[in-house]
Amino acid sequence: MSLYYVQKFLYELNRSADLQAAYVSDRRSVLDGYTLSDEEIGALVDPDIGLLYVLGVNGQILMHFAAFHQIEWHDYLQRMRDGVDEHGPVREGVYAMTGRVGTGECG
Repeated sequence: MSLYYVQKFLYELNRSADLQAAYVSDRRSVLDGYTLSDEEIGALVDPDIGLLYVLGVNGQILMHFAAFHQIEWHDYLQRMRDGVDEHGPVREGVYAMTGRVGTGECG
């Protein structure tokens, strides 16, 4: 997994109108310049907010990506919850879940 490159792409997407236009034009090919797994590419192309959250993408970066896709705040939060339900605990990054989901042991 290449969390650094996922977040780097999202950070650059948030800041560059040219990259945004390229992403809108061809989501998959714009990712060629980044070292990403197939799972990460799929999550960025879909966009799968829940999976990106589970992969460990920082919420401050991810919320801009969600807004870029016109995902409302409450839907953004729900997609993160759904991501944990579907894909399991957050794998790495500042939101990594080290306990069992639903037991109060996550942290």
